[in-house]
Amino acid sequence: MGGVEYSIAVLASHSALDVLDGAKDEGFRTIAVAKRGRDLPYREFPVVDELIVLNDFKDMINDDVVSTLKQRRAVFVPNRSFAVYVGYENIENRFPIPIFGNRYLLRWEERVGPQNYYRLLDEAGIRRPRVFQSPDDVDRPVMVKLPEALRRVERGFFIARDRDDLMRKARELASRGVIRLEDLAQASIEELIIGAHFNANYFYSRVRGRLELHGFDRRIQSNLDGYFRIPARDQLELDVDVRYIEVGHEPATIRESLLERVFEIGHKFVEATRKLVPPGVIGPFTLQFIVTPDLDLVVYDVAPRIGGGTNAYMGVGSQYSKLYFGRPISIGRRIAMEVREAIEQGRLEEVVT
Repeated sequence: MGGVEYSIAVLASHSALDVLDGAKDEGFRTIAVAKRGRDLPYREFPVVDELIVLNDFKDMINDDVVSTLKQRRAVFVPNRSFAVYVGYENIENRFPIPIFGNRYLLRWEERVGPQNYYRLLDEAGIRRPRVFQSPDDVDRPVMVKLPEALRRVERGFFIARDRDDLMRKARELASRGVIRLEDLAQASIEELIIGAHFNANYFYSRVRGRLELHGFDRRIQSNLDGYFRIPARDQLELDVDVRYIEVGHEPATIRESLLERVFEIGHKFVEATRKLVPPGVIGPFTLQFIVTPDLDLVVYDVAPRIGGGTNAYMGVGSQYSKLYFGRPISIGRRIAMEVREAIEQGRLEEVVT
């Protein structure tokens, strides 16, 4: 097999087990780069051929780690944890290892700064929630998105009815230590769209020259998940600070009549990334959207890499993958298949940056 000379490596978090399992299925040697104190699962599950344990994930850019990955001819698969903990500057300029996908697209997952996913969606002509530049501009229900006060990688999101409600809730949450009031200046304030939430998991294949739709999932968030399971009367009496901390995903299905729209926004997104961040998206990406009562799709978040929800199908394969390959496969295995086929055809440089 053409891929056996190479290794597939991943930061040990997020969707790493999906990547590692898929790589083993395709005959690759696997490498997991873990942080000390978070390495136990990668010792317990026998899908890791080599475990590199670091004191901090940012140590990945150190010469000894880079040298080991080069010796193993590693192709590195990025996930959200890799982007958050290692950092965009380090990934783009200080990590000379082939990355599966477009490393320069990772920073476009942010909502602020010159590179943000709002620009990608606008370039693509994909509907998204209206964004308010200041709390003073708010004239309708909104979702306010900003980091938590202590755990900066977690979401301190909250819903407000209008401007006055936004400021009242922001001050209250800040007084409880949930958010920092000064972060409000950099917060994303989006109109609140009411509808059904879905994550659509795609794969754009450079080797096969096609866009694939692999399946859908939904987020499980704490403590939101438990809060909406209790009666409304009790919700009002408890007055709990609702948190949107992502703790898991569950499979979901969507009516077939909506698949036309799902494919349309997928193709539009691929074209937009080609224009704004050449060579564009490579491999997996996720569009998170709301289906309105009018059956319109409103995209409210973007993941230009493997999504956490794809691991809901690890081992069993995502819903639509059988339609492409005659058997169900996971996104982790789809990545390994793409790398293997690129190696066998002498086209590896087309799927890595």
